[in-house]
Amino acid sequence: MTYWQKYHIAQDVTDALNTLAAANGDSRLIAGGTDFLLDLQQGRHPSVHTLVDVTQIPEMRLLEIRQDRLFIGAGLPLNHVVASPLVFEHARSLFEAGGLIGGPQVRNTATLGGNVAHALPAADGTIALLALDAHAEVADLQGYQKKPLLELFLGPGRSALKPQQEILTGFYLSLIRPGQASAFRRVMRPQGVAIAILNMGVWLERQDGVIKDVRIALGPAGPVPMRAQDAENELRGKPLNSQTISQALEALLAETHFRTSPHRATMEYRRHVSGVLLGETLTNAWQRALQDEGLRV
Repeated sequence: MTYWQKYHIAQDVTDALNTLAAANGDSRLIAGGTDFLLDLQQGRHPSVHTLVDVTQIPEMRLLEIRQDRLFIGAGLPLNHVVASPLVFEHARSLFEAGGLIGGPQVRNTATLGGNVAHALPAADGTIALLALDAHAEVADLQGYQKKPLLELFLGPGRSALKPQQEILTGFYLSLIRPGQASAFRRVMRPQGVAIAILNMGVWLERQDGVIKDVRIALGPAGPVPMRAQDAENELRGKPLNSQTISQALEALLAETHFRTSPHRATMEYRRHVSGVLLGETLTNAWQRALQDEGLRV
């Protein structure tokens, strides 16, 4: 069976956008293809006329500091993301999440942009980026714009990106400052299902023994990746201890919408696991944010 009629290797973003728009029929972007090719082969996506390969576009493979932000190109393979000292320093939750996506062979080809654009509510890279308050850079033929990450999702597997008009080119993250840190944890089935039962990313800022600010992202807790804002509000201004974690968990459970999946876990189990992950990720980020003679640990 033929899954596409034309395969174009784009040399730059404008080339990719023009090819998408000019295709005689349905056109789609492809980078690592670890999700999309399976969708084609297994009938979850109809055949397309044109595939536009963005793996050779230099600006989409960059990882660098731009002024006071860390930029990660959407076409950069995950093994490069995980190997970057800049990601380890400034985005520990993404470092931890990226190292859990697939196996080494998958990470050699799969991209961070693909993980996000597939729009699954428990995508590990997405949850880590959401905790880091990442902004997406999106290009069309009129130029580039930055969007809050949550604006990219409409529902499970449904991206807000216009497939023949827009390209997700990269992500901008804030640089870490003293007293700030992040962490990521997930729970998986031992085998058979590659999607997490539950995952969670946390970023926090510690000052004078209390949580000055915090972000908690998790999935799947609804149709799109989620920020647990009620739980965050419960934690701000308080020290991290068993009581504050318990109060935050109560708020988190009230704002989430876990469901039972016949292939992964029950709603009740996910509610239980959320308490475990919340305690672990908060504690890890809290400890990393400790100050010792001005150095992060």
